[in-house]
Amino acid sequence: MGDLVVTEFITLDGVMQDPGGAEKAGFPRGGWAFEFDRGPDGDTFKLDELMAADVQLLGRVTYEGFAAAWPTMEAGDFGVKMNEMPKVVVSTTLETADWQNSTIARGDLAGLVARLKSEYDGDILVAGSCALVQSLLAEDLVDRIHLMVFPVVLGEGKRLFADGGPKQVFELIASERTNDVTTSVLRRKR
Repeated sequence: MGDLVVTEFITLDGVMQDPGGAEKAGFPRGGWAFEFDRGPDGDTFKLDELMAADVQLLGRVTYEGFAAAWPTMEAGDFGVKMNEMPKVVVSTTLETADWQNSTIARGDLAGLVARLKSEYDGDILVAGSCALVQSLLAEDLVDRIHLMVFPVVLGEGKRLFADGGPKQVFELIASERTNDVTTSVLRRKR
């Protein structure tokens, strides 16, 4: 049984919104992650993280962005894994999930996570998906958080941790500078 791993590109002020600049709503400060070089070690970090996962759990907005980009992207082993691995999208509004190996889930989040943990040996990877991540944190379902911290302050945007959320303690497992960014791995203290 793997861990539920939240992985985020994040700014110094905690913003995780639209790092790639593809958000349909047009977040005016989107695309900030591409202003920096994460270097080969950062690329390796992301590849290793993906390869350790057996399934992705995604919110609707992130799913739609990924589904629009990844099926046509040439990205070697990373792209193959992104397209072939199972993807579960949590949404109350999405009608179809046409990206290869995708299903829609609704309802009990804790039950869904328990089911995925029983079905898959590797990690359950949650990228982006702000509302979903905040719900997972609120229900104390997150085992690890992987952060790629970019040296920029945006001053606005959706943040990883919601105001009024529960107090949670994580321990730092690893941290490394990879060119312009810092990668950190944190484990939930239970």
